[in-house]
Amino acid sequence: MQIDAVQQAPVTPKRQAEHGWTTRGWLGACSGAALVVLLALTGCGVWVLAHATDVNKQLVERWSPALVASVRMESALINQETGIRGYGITGKREFLKPYQDGTAQQTAAAAELAHLVEGDEHATADLARVRERSERWQATTARPVSEAADPVGSAARHIEAGKAEFDALRTALADQQVRIQAERDQSRDDLQAARTLRNTVFTVIAGVVLLLMALAFAGLRRGVQVPLDRLRTDVRKIADGQFDHSVAPSGPADLRALATDVDGMRRRLAGELEFSDRARAQLDERATELRRSNEELEQFAYVASHDLQEPLRKVASFCQLLERRYSDQLDDRARQYIAFAVDGANRMQTLINDLLTFSRVGRLHAVDTDVALETVLRRTTNALGLAIEETGAVVTHDPLPVVHGDSTQLGVLLQNLISNAMKFRAPGVPPQVHISAREAVDGAEGSQDTDPRWELAVSDNGIGIGQEYAERIFVIFQRLHTRDSYPGNGIGLALCKKIVEYHGGAITLDSGHTPGTRFVFTLPRARAEAPTVASEL
Repeated sequence: MQIDAVQQAPVTPKRQAEHGWTTRGWLGACSGAALVVLLALTGCGVWVLAHATDVNKQLVERWSPALVASVRMESALINQETGIRGYGITGKREFLKPYQDGTAQQTAAAAELAHLVEGDEHATADLARVRERSERWQATTARPVSEAADPVGSAARHIEAGKAEFDALRTALADQQVRIQAERDQSRDDLQAARTLRNTVFTVIAGVVLLLMALAFAGLRRGVQVPLDRLRTDVRKIADGQFDHSVAPSGPADLRALATDVDGMRRRLAGELEFSDRARAQLDERATELRRSNEELEQFAYVASHDLQEPLRKVASFCQLLERRYSDQLDDRARQYIAFAVDGANRMQTLINDLLTFSRVGRLHAVDTDVALETVLRRTTNALGLAIEETGAVVTHDPLPVVHGDSTQLGVLLQNLISNAMKFRAPGVPPQVHISAREAVDGAEGSQDTDPRWELAVSDNGIGIGQEYAERIFVIFQRLHTRDSYPGNGIGLALCKKIVEYHGGAITLDSGHTPGTRFVFTLPRARAEAPTVASEL
């Protein structure tokens, strides 16, 4: 029975390319902008630190040491003046010691100060003025007194001029120190301003970094997390079975594209679900029709097994009565016709019984349980005892396992295979039938599953079957010989195949077996394995 074709679910149109910024684009642009801002802030911070360092160096390494050097130079000049005055009053040369030491100290302090104020025009001019005043005082007073034979007299002559020159020198020193002090104070103010600027800049940097972090968090939340949450909520609703709930695209272009793809998948699933529902409805209708048809077939089988066989029995019986009552009035041709009618009725009865048996496989009186094949084989050979004795057949077997299936059907299977071996025996050769068994761990070729199974084989030394007939012999009513050569109706091997397939296995012809025929089939293991017993019948 064929099932009508169900209309296919509509195919979702191909999604158009999404335009706009993607998540990667937004992240790249924002990261680049944040990097530029951070680099600019880093540059500002570096400049502020460098500026503060320069100002600090001006204060610590220039103007403070310059002020100290100026004070040392002033102290050295005072020592010189004190030494010259003492030498001029007493005339004792030991009073020249402070003058000589002061001269050396003045030279060193002046050289250091010249190095420190180098580049500053005003400070350099002040130093030059101090040097000039110092040289004039030394030239007019200090050297004449220190070199005179009468220092007391020389000091008396130069005392007034020397006092004026030294006062001028003091004034120059005072001006120098005032200027240096002013520069030092200015450097201190600049340092304080630099520190304030540094603190301000780093506070701004910290604020900008925090602001960037807040913006990044807000941007990721609004541009990525919120659309993903919406998409996840929509997908969860669809996963819960709400296939009519559409997915609304939002966020960057790639997330919108993802949402569009998910919505397209939803529409496709909804269409396929609708298609599946329609197909299931049709299958249910066909199943109802099949059940009704099976019931009609069962009723037909009942009629065939009772109502059809009764007329056949009457035909055969009355033909035989006709032959007995009117035998003296019948010639040989009439007796032959009556024999043909009786034989046809008998064959029709046999065919009906075989068809009933074939149709009942797996449908009626099927009781699946663990079956010991030893017992089934013993029962089968007992039923075939007369045929075995007439043909001189020898039936042997390996240790047979316990399988799971229907005992009656398995008996029919073995009976048909052994009967075929005896029927299609080689002329003048007693049939040799052997039944082997082994484990087929990976399942046999053609079986319906790959569970561990038993592989059994029934081999004989008969006339054999050509490989070209390997598939044909299992088709119902297919015969390779005429009824005159070998009796039968072509149902036996088809029945064997149906029984094996009912048990989830497969049966094949071993084309490599010679001489004779070898059928290989698989049966499922027993649910609770039982020990096998080796015997020979």
